[in-house]
Amino acid sequence: MTEQTNDRSGSGDIAPGGAAEPSSSTDWSWTTPRSDEPPVEIDTTRPSIARVYDAAIGGKDHYEVDAKVIEEGRRVSPAAVDSARVNRDLLIRGVRYLAEQGIDQYLDLGSGLPSAQNTHQVAQAIIPHARVVYVDNDPIVLSHGRALLAKNNNTRVLTANILDADEILNSPEVEGFLDFSRPVGLLMMAVVHHLLDEEDPVGVVERYKSQLVSGSYLFLTHFCNTFPEAKAMEDVLVKSLGRGQLRSREAITGLFDGMEILEPGVVPLPLWRPDEPVAEPLDHSGLMMVGGMAVKR
Repeated sequence: MTEQTNDRSGSGDIAPGGAAEPSSSTDWSWTTPRSDEPPVEIDTTRPSIARVYDAAIGGKDHYEVDAKVIEEGRRVSPAAVDSARVNRDLLIRGVRYLAEQGIDQYLDLGSGLPSAQNTHQVAQAIIPHARVVYVDNDPIVLSHGRALLAKNNNTRVLTANILDADEILNSPEVEGFLDFSRPVGLLMMAVVHHLLDEEDPVGVVERYKSQLVSGSYLFLTHFCNTFPEAKAMEDVLVKSLGRGQLRSREAITGLFDGMEILEPGVVPLPLWRPDEPVAEPLDHSGLMMVGGMAVKR
């Protein structure tokens, strides 16, 4: 079955049997309903990457079928599932750093569903006019993003597959809105590991990198095969979502080829410019993904 939605309001809880409280007309949260927009058709019978990630970070915008994927993951490694929250924390640190460097436009590929402190919120807290385009292939992200479009003229949401780089880069949501003759922050957070080897993930990343001018940044995180249970987590992803591929740190580092990787390099996420000292050794939540940031000179 599918569900047609004009979004949910209030808490945005769309779990089966749940009903969200209506918001006031002035509450332009991501989840405020928009009666003037056509409904978005959402398949509630199959898990989606965006909703599974939402379940992993403790959000409310997912269904029982998505929560079951997290349950399976926790049976393999409870801590590894928490890497989703670690990734979100890194997003905040990284975008803050980029804004402090003066980056005022961002292409956020595979953005997923909103959570506290999204890319535009972090960037615009430092540069109020910063522009952000969110891209995700899940229609539920567009459904939630419509309210944001009405509230924030410097933010756009595009439903597309990151494999279709030319379609994305030439879309009305991107072309003319982001100025690629100036530096851009390209975000690929926890998305490339959903591309299979036969889909040429290196080539996909290179296509986006080729659009960047000097002074632009690539900020990327990726599941890594750093501990034995990681392979079992990959199996959960493939069984539930039909895709998901762990790679070595060397392979992930190679995605930054042609750019200058910033210190501390491609590292487990908690170790990338932490706000506070990090206790080591890291558990699986800190080891499940590695990531880094690079600048184009």
